Amino acid sequence: MFLAFLPLVLWGYAQQLDSIRASLITCSPGQEVYALYGHTALRLQNFTADQDLVFNYGVFSFKQPHFIWRFVRGKCDYMVVPVPWTYFTREYEERGSSITEQVLNLTPQEANRLWVNMQVECQPENRQYRYNFLYNNCTTKVRDAIERCVEGRVVYPDSIPLYTHRQMLHQYTREHPWAQEGNDILLGSAVDTSLSARAAMFAPEYMLRYADNAFIYAENNDKRPLVIGREILLQKRELKIGPEFPLLPTQAMLVLLAFSVLIVLLERWLNRQCWLWDVVLLLGQGAGGLVLLFMFLFSEHPAVDSNWQIWVLNPIVLIALPSVIKAAYKHKKTLWHAVFFVILSIFVVFSPWMPQEFGKIIVPLALTLLTRPISYYLYYRKNNTK
Repeated sequence: MFLAFLPLVLWGYAQQLDSIRASLITCSPGQEVYALYGHTALRLQNFTADQDLVFNYGVFSFKQPHFIWRFVRGKCDYMVVPVPWTYFTREYEERGSSITEQVLNLTPQEANRLWVNMQVECQPENRQYRYNFLYNNCTTKVRDAIERCVEGRVVYPDSIPLYTHRQMLHQYTREHPWAQEGNDILLGSAVDTSLSARAAMFAPEYMLRYADNAFIYAENNDKRPLVIGREILLQKRELKIGPEFPLLPTQAMLVLLAFSVLIVLLERWLNRQCWLWDVVLLLGQGAGGLVLLFMFLFSEHPAVDSNWQIWVLNPIVLIALPSVIKAAYKHKKTLWHAVFFVILSIFVVFSPWMPQEFGKIIVPLALTLLTRPISYYLYYRKNNTK
């Protein structure tokens, strides 16, 4: 429906471009999962044409063919759309987010160029772009649009501490531990290297901080600040949301580990093997492995093709499942138990030195899975089963 406002922008194209103010708009994170990281947009006020528009790079349509399938594979196309300022602010007011405006220190020629560039970019043949959460999102697109209109170059400060992508994401998800755990499982080692200042600008609030202390170096070597004014236009409100899962990820995994150890003790006491518990664990492990394998082979999402957690969440266990069940049912040994023990033990011992920061549940999960080959070894040793 936002496209209905496109004629307003095109009408303004013909106006005299002599009174334009450009602002970087930053919206604070919300409480819903899709709003945890905040948002960036570009506000352009054309006083001559009496227009106040927000150019929003965060618009997508569920009507796109195979939208869910494309989204899962990282092939989701977003659009830049001009939205009246009042419409834009209403959404974030309802969400409880704050809105911060940074007025850009652009010359009239630069502001005019930005106005014209954004109108061209909003044309139907230009407005779509391939969204990438870490490298090509609503924040980086706004930054690039500003830089293209500047006569000279924008230099950002180097005094802001640098983190990895994962550390930055953790800052936004610390109050949502299950969302954080989901990120950590899906994202591999590529997000665990230190970022440059430019790469860190994928996050809206970091872009705000960098813009505050950035300078424009003109072609004649003149220097001026990128931002000449900052104001909070909408205060943040704390909204109550329903609780997440009652247990934290670590707590849930420790309960699972304790339950698995209890089953081992019962098996020792009864001198029997609970192959149904093998089915539960191996199916869960294999399903997680299929997800990682799918992301590795078919997804364009960033950093999902370098995931060392494949040592624990491995789809090969699904191939081994029939042999494990048959061996347990007939009280015979199977080579798979030895294979599982070696792989999981190597991971547990060497995980602190692997080039990836693992989620809180991975090591406890590996220990839980290790209880199964250990239990079978104890059973075989007691009963001398061949």
